[in-house]
Amino acid sequence: ATARAMKAGLEVLRPHLSEGRNEPTGTVVLGTVKGDLHDIGKNLVGMMLEGAGFKVVDLGVDVQVEKIIEAAEKENADVIGLSALLTTTMLALEPSIKMVKEKISGIKVMVGGSPLTQEFADKVGADGFAPDALRAINLAKKLAGKQ
Repeated sequence: ATARAMKAGLEVLRPHLSEGRNEPTGTVVLGTVKGDLHDIGKNLVGMMLEGAGFKVVDLGVDVQVEKIIEAAEKENADVIGLSALLTTTMLALEPSIKMVKEKISGIKVMVGGSPLTQEFADKVGADGFAPDALRAINLAKKLAGKQ
């Protein structure tokens, strides 16, 4: 019930976060890694990125890395944001990031989720880690070269 209430609240806020924006700051593809069905944090990050002027392509939860790569190429993304909320699914980040970097030259990958740390992000090859939505905006701007 709490998750549904949070989602409903975020949907009410969505139109107000990106009012008056023209040119996007950059493009970010977001997704929760394969096997993980958690999305409140990712959704909040997505809306805050939209509010900061980014075009956000949210692929949802339980996303195969191939789908993330396809969307990033199609949208000419500046940044890919991957979310993992389970200790079991966070292990999918390293092979996913490796595949992304092999397929898309120069793409930046940021990660987030409650079990993650900067040390873990460094270990799995991420370009950045954001422990919360506010820092995710600043990180995305930095990675997209907009700061």
